[in-house]
Amino acid sequence: MTTVMIVDNDHTTIKLLSQLLELEGFDVILAEDPEGAMQAARANPSLDVVLIDYHLSDDVKGTQIIEQLRREGFADLPIVVMSGMNVESESLASGADHFLAKPFEPNDLPVILRQAIGE
Repeated sequence: MTTVMIVDNDHTTIKLLSQLLELEGFDVILAEDPEGAMQAARANPSLDVVLIDYHLSDDVKGTQIIEQLRREGFADLPIVVMSGMNVESESLASGADHFLAKPFEPNDLPVILRQAIGE
């Protein structure tokens, strides 16, 4: 089973995305902040891909978590950033592998995540 970690501070988004991905056969891990994301990544060696929101709070951007993941040995972990803002260049420069513009079609998400991990 493919394991995805969703990093987002919006509870509604997390709930909807996790339900969608679980229905598609993904095992889902949730994190809302940098500390939770790093703890979950360290605790789950079977983690296959990360889906992270760009804007997590006024003080925290998803790119900060990406950079920390890359520094701490998760160099090959596929990371997909999602955002409604035009931050694709910044996201990719921080170490993300893919960018997903919001809004997106729900059915596109599992396809994009599977492509990110090479399935």
